[in-house]
Amino acid sequence: MLYTIGIFFYMVAVHLAALFNRKARLMVRGQWNTWHILRKQLDKSARYVWFHAASLGEFEQGRPMMERLRREHPEYKIILTFFSPSGYEVRKHYEGADIVCYLPFDIVGNAHAFIHMVKPEMVFFIKYEFWYNYIRHLHHRGVPVYSVCSIFRPGNVFFKWYGFFYAPVLRHVTHYFVQDERSRRLLALKGLKNVSIVGDTRMDRVLAIKEAAKELPLVEQFKGDKFVLVAGSSWAPDEDLILNFFNAHPEMKIILAPHVIDEAHLQQIVQKVQRPVLRWSKATAENVASADCLIIDCFGLLSSIYRYGEVAYVGGGFGVGIHNVPEAAVYGVPVLIGPNNKKFREARDLLRMGGCLQIHDQDDFDATLLRLMTDPDALRLSGLASRKYIRDNAGATDKIMQKLGL
Repeated sequence: MLYTIGIFFYMVAVHLAALFNRKARLMVRGQWNTWHILRKQLDKSARYVWFHAASLGEFEQGRPMMERLRREHPEYKIILTFFSPSGYEVRKHYEGADIVCYLPFDIVGNAHAFIHMVKPEMVFFIKYEFWYNYIRHLHHRGVPVYSVCSIFRPGNVFFKWYGFFYAPVLRHVTHYFVQDERSRRLLALKGLKNVSIVGDTRMDRVLAIKEAAKELPLVEQFKGDKFVLVAGSSWAPDEDLILNFFNAHPEMKIILAPHVIDEAHLQQIVQKVQRPVLRWSKATAENVASADCLIIDCFGLLSSIYRYGEVAYVGGGFGVGIHNVPEAAVYGVPVLIGPNNKKFREARDLLRMGGCLQIHDQDDFDATLLRLMTDPDALRLSGLASRKYIRDNAGATDKIMQKLGL
């Protein structure tokens, strides 16, 4: 089959790339290690539910379901798989799952061996994950397969003339829990009616994160009575816009949490700052208030730090694509984003409602942030739109669990 041939050549390419590329090497080694993890950790008497996430974003969408299942149905154990190293390497010690490992490449032998070893009773593939051989084999074994938080667009391969060899996988999915009406309509064109519109479980996740947000006294001391912009998951193009404005406006402060926190990039940021700057790892009660720019040089704090800003900036929109907008919007603040946001439903919705504000260049950034700093009504109304969107779109986890009778 064309699909399997394509996966085989992709697998060969990744193995070759592993000779030179660290990420590819992690993937290859991790997939080999999967079989060792399963042999060592699988409990043959347990009833497993399998969740598969490509990377971190999909993991966050599956997390509310995993945690609900673990809390309310202890009769099941959870196995969590990742495809990307950027997901597995960050969450390989996630305590909400009993086993965490890579998913081996989707060739027939791997699919048969993995499913035979795990013997899952239910399987949840999150968002864009449609691995043909795994799903086909699960279907033949009578294992229910659910697509969770999925989004379909007319440009997807399933709806193109050349997707005829891949589209049959759609019929092997037991039920689709999609995010929007367009996805339901596209699946209906394929004759699929086993579809529920539930929204995005990330809204449930960010609300839970907000409730559990850490109190950070050092950040409170840093903020004082100043207007603060919190920039999360920023890349160099984002940082140039932000720092150019910041350097010229002493009436405000910034908290910068870059996406990449290696030493070279942190030094580049420090060199661009023309006002007092401090890294989080060096912050103390004695020095933090005197800084105007606080650089977060560690992971795990951003979701709690957004609460301290009057405005948030979510990076990636001038390159790889924006990062987690709901993580900031849940605090009821305006969220600035770059133009690469077309594939992000929540960002597009928030742009229409006024909770997100799109930035195209330096002039645009300067005018937008200055307006929010000087117009209390504009700041308030945009923040209210963000808060309303998150609240109105929460509840996807409840809808899914009710449909499944769990």
